[in-house]
Amino acid sequence: MTRALPLGIVAVISLMVGASVGAGGSPERDAASRYVEAWTRQDFAAMHAELNEASKKEITTDGLAKAYADAQAVATLRTIDPGSPGGTESRKGTTIVPVPVDVATLAFGRASADLEIPYSDGGIVWDSSLLFPGLRLGETLDNKVSLAGRGPILAKDGSALASGPADARQHDLGDAALDVTGEVGEADPKDAAALARKGYPPGTPVGVSGLEKAFNSRLAGKPGGRLLAVPPAGRSAKPRVLAKGKPLPGVPLKTTIDPALQQASVDALAGRSGGVAVLDARTGAVRALAGSAFSVPQPPGSTFKIVTTTAAFQTKNASLDDSFDITNGANVGGRFIYNASGEYCGGTFSEAFAESCNADFAPLGPKIGNDAFVRVAQRFGFNRPPTLYNEAATKVVGADPPSIPKDIGEDVDLGVTAIGQGQVLATPLEMASISQTIANKGLRLPTPIVRNKKLQSDAKPVRVMTPKLAKTLKDLMVEVVQSGTGTQGAIPEGQVAGKTGTAELGPEPGQENAENPIQIKDAWFTAFAPSDKPKLAIAMMLIDAGAAGGDVAAPAVAGIFSAGL
Repeated sequence: MTRALPLGIVAVISLMVGASVGAGGSPERDAASRYVEAWTRQDFAAMHAELNEASKKEITTDGLAKAYADAQAVATLRTIDPGSPGGTESRKGTTIVPVPVDVATLAFGRASADLEIPYSDGGIVWDSSLLFPGLRLGETLDNKVSLAGRGPILAKDGSALASGPADARQHDLGDAALDVTGEVGEADPKDAAALARKGYPPGTPVGVSGLEKAFNSRLAGKPGGRLLAVPPAGRSAKPRVLAKGKPLPGVPLKTTIDPALQQASVDALAGRSGGVAVLDARTGAVRALAGSAFSVPQPPGSTFKIVTTTAAFQTKNASLDDSFDITNGANVGGRFIYNASGEYCGGTFSEAFAESCNADFAPLGPKIGNDAFVRVAQRFGFNRPPTLYNEAATKVVGADPPSIPKDIGEDVDLGVTAIGQGQVLATPLEMASISQTIANKGLRLPTPIVRNKKLQSDAKPVRVMTPKLAKTLKDLMVEVVQSGTGTQGAIPEGQVAGKTGTAELGPEPGQENAENPIQIKDAWFTAFAPSDKPKLAIAMMLIDAGAAGGDVAAPAVAGIFSAGL
């Protein structure tokens, strides 16, 4: 009952409608049956067609639709179940056809009463009492909503990440929890109509980001209160209660978040623009998210060489036996692609991976080819939405997925993609998932952040590579930390297997016309540890870091590993 339904399907047609239409008996009863049946379909044009000529001039089809939409929002109407028209009676020259109608509302329970439909001069006489069963001539519909207590968001150990009423939410970890829980506040105006149908008046605090938004209906519970028939202004009569219901408190939302790792991740990000994702290497479950962990895809730089290596080995276009010349770059598709900072490197495949030599990886792009490249990247999770929670919650949050073009382009585009530049975009969550895949012997797992199975994504594990190839990738990533670009990612608690990345996004402001412009750089590091018995997989992205991934992202990730291990 808490699901948001489009207005067009808010009503469920009773099985009795067909029988009542066929019953007939008089023009008045037939018109009343058709009118109510059209209401169940939300067919306001058909309803308008049943009005007499005077009423058609009084209210347009659009006006009728708006009147019903407003009334249904006030009533939080969910279903309409009409019965067969009763016996007619005459009132001041107008025939009255009573139609019993049972309705269900979200906030006020069920209401059953006759909809007294007036008929005269060849059609139904419009008045506002037709908006809801039980309304009388001149009355309007109103409500008094009682909101339910908001459910808490709980960490893996049962401690509260967010708790308390909607208008005074508390966070035991302070601001460190907000990147996961999100916030409660005033809804976006475009969501107001849908929220009103659920029983939340304008201005009601609702989840506006994070888990608070993704699972707002679950956390907010079911509002209650009284649905009222208000007499016309100037009358002394009190409003009548048409229906009433008790609020039901929100349900706690249990997450997979580790409070210590969440705090460590926020501390490691240190207010910088970017994001951190920490996964359980054995299960894929999210242990921490900080900053833009899954919402701002960026070029992943050389961390993407894990994908390139996988594709190259699987297509037999590279092997550990390969060796490369010591050089500062390579010509790919007519463009000379330099190594980072123009440095010279090469040697064995392991040495080229450890030193992240663009000269050796860019040429692999055209060799792998478009289709194989895209296929392998998609097995790693590219062009797929995050698997944090179920489809409904994912749609509410609306995060952009990591992506790679289906048609990458010419040889030069394939070469640029092979080093994690160009149009390939990733998030820390995606790159942490790639490390988790290697740690998990080549099997990529979903990355749930909630513990309730029904709230999790229905995505299945994906076999990305053989365990043998996963071990090869692990050994290559260990070499990165032992002797390559990621030495600052090492920790005393265990061996780290990782890959650095530094993505160049173009000249910094004012450097556009310089001979050797200073580049805007995103710094990356993705890793898992301990390499022999992996427990955690982590990825960090620092936007416009002004330094290489091995210099700034790797040591920050090392601090998170130490906190977790």
